[in-house]
Amino acid sequence: MWPWEHLAVGYLLLSVVVRATYERPPGEAAVFVLLIGTQLPDLVDKPLAWEFGVFAGGQALAHSAFVAIPVGVAGVLVGRSRGRTEAGLALLVGYWSHLAADVADPLRYGNGIAVERILWPFVETRPYSEDLGVARGLVYLREFVADLLSGGVSGPNLLYLLLPGIAFALWIVDGLPGVATLARAVRPR
Repeated sequence: MWPWEHLAVGYLLLSVVVRATYERPPGEAAVFVLLIGTQLPDLVDKPLAWEFGVFAGGQALAHSAFVAIPVGVAGVLVGRSRGRTEAGLALLVGYWSHLAADVADPLRYGNGIAVERILWPFVETRPYSEDLGVARGLVYLREFVADLLSGGVSGPNLLYLLLPGIAFALWIVDGLPGVATLARAVRPR
């Protein structure tokens, strides 16, 4: 899945969870923690596999349920102990939604779910057919853009765009949480 898809899935879930729990949209800090949580597995595993050859494939240590479960629970507990329960919840939702989305992703191509993707170290991911290093991400992006520009947007590619579009619309409805914090951070002093 693309990074924006992981963020979209995470944001949709976080908005629902926060609304159900606190009866309001997600807060500023939670959105930033969510952003990190939704990208964390790929930020760890992809470079370790693609550039350093530590793992055969891009889904290993940080994609493992055996790592994600304790990290997610610890995030909630640390958040709660520091009066930032929503931020801890955002880490859990972001991280776990990333794994759930990776497991469900093959469904868009008519295949079954891929639970093996989160069972490292008991199930190793398949090695790549060729070594592209971190350029692998750029190759995938170039192929994706070429496919979109060819005019033949397939069902799976439509989902690549539709899900983030829905999440973006919800983010706007939620009041653009995170924008004010970002504006303060980049504002000259």
